[in-house]
Amino acid sequence: MNLFRLAGDITHLLSIVVLFRKIRTTKSCAGISLKTQELYGLVFLTRYIDLVIKYHSLYNTLGKLIFIGTSLATVWHMRYHKLVKQTYNKDQDTFRHYYLILLCVGLALLIPRSFTVIEVLWAFSIYLEAVAILPQLVLLQRSRNIDNLTGNYVFLLGAYRALYLLNWIYRFFTGLHRVLWIPWVSGLVQTALYADFFYYYIKSWKKHEELKLPA
Repeated sequence: MNLFRLAGDITHLLSIVVLFRKIRTTKSCAGISLKTQELYGLVFLTRYIDLVIKYHSLYNTLGKLIFIGTSLATVWHMRYHKLVKQTYNKDQDTFRHYYLILLCVGLALLIPRSFTVIEVLWAFSIYLEAVAILPQLVLLQRSRNIDNLTGNYVFLLGAYRALYLLNWIYRFFTGLHRVLWIPWVSGLVQTALYADFFYYYIKSWKKHEELKLPA
């Protein structure tokens, strides 16, 4: 644990709080991609399957349970809540996310840390998290108006990943100097996907304008 990882975990948790606040207080999921939320649910279920076989710490266990529970709760609200589901932008959320799943399954089988079930699932979750935001970014590009809560949610998700990159750099120079290719490369790809969004988010914030992404 270090300051960058702690800040990353807090930022990740804040993104979930912002998303839940939007859904629970407005009874709306407008601007939120169900496909991205389903991908994140799959990410957490496959990454944290070790909960049933290994205990690390109370902090670690609670964090894993929170991320699994909130991701599944978000998907449930968007699919089944009688009010929230009516606000879902189904016609705009058309990214074929199953292609991402198939791609990441292939990568996990070809390039895991080791060929065990836990390690292949872990590698799959890392690869999938790197691209899980794509349906959300595509949906935002198609949306005319991006409300503040949705914009803040996506910004916090990107900030969390950027902080985790700093965490890995810090651990490299203060630890065993091990190169962790799978999370490093995946983290760089994921952060790069947010670059365009960061630019327009900061630009709109500075000018006090409505956030809009180029089509």
